[in-house]
Amino acid sequence: MKSMPAALRDYALQIANHEMGHYVVARALGFETGDVTLKVTMVLTHHGGASITLTRSISSIEAMKEHLERRMMVLFAGAMAQTLPAKHSPEKRVDKSKAAAILKGEFGAEQDYAKIRELRHLLRNIAYPDTDPASSERITAELKEITDRVWSRTQQIVEALADTITGLAGLLVERMVIVEQWGRPADTYEVVLTGEMLEGLRPVQAIPALSVWA
Repeated sequence: MKSMPAALRDYALQIANHEMGHYVVARALGFETGDVTLKVTMVLTHHGGASITLTRSISSIEAMKEHLERRMMVLFAGAMAQTLPAKHSPEKRVDKSKAAAILKGEFGAEQDYAKIRELRHLLRNIAYPDTDPASSERITAELKEITDRVWSRTQQIVEALADTITGLAGLLVERMVIVEQWGRPADTYEVVLTGEMLEGLRPVQAIPALSVWA
């Protein structure tokens, strides 16, 4: 959007990358998806969301483990995608240290991280049912193994689908409009891309179906 100040546009693109990271990886991993929304203000605050349906049939412990891993990947993907370089950059690599900082609350993704922490404990409880609850060192090691494996797989997926993520994020920002506010200067830009609109886009239709353990 031409009238958006450059600094605000750069900020909006980072947050758009975050939301499209959730959206694209969710679709790649088989989740039903809906609307993607984004709102940013002149003072660099934001609110965004990618609607993902978590309802699914789970008929075995293996299916439960796979579902938990997929959900963790979707949550990790937002922070990773937020660190992707600009669309014109030839190298599409995740900045791992920055992604970790985003998750731990420096940039507003602490809710994603809180969910990840709970999900990894549930996954560990299922994957290692015989661990003594008093064995804190072993439990810490098991949690680390799960987290490192899911993090690594998510990074592979985000980097493989980086062009799709950044392309859709750019489209999201291009469609932002300034919101009229009665009696005071308008300082908020927002956009909603509905699930139906997104599914009509060729890049969305081209998102590959991926396996957790591929």
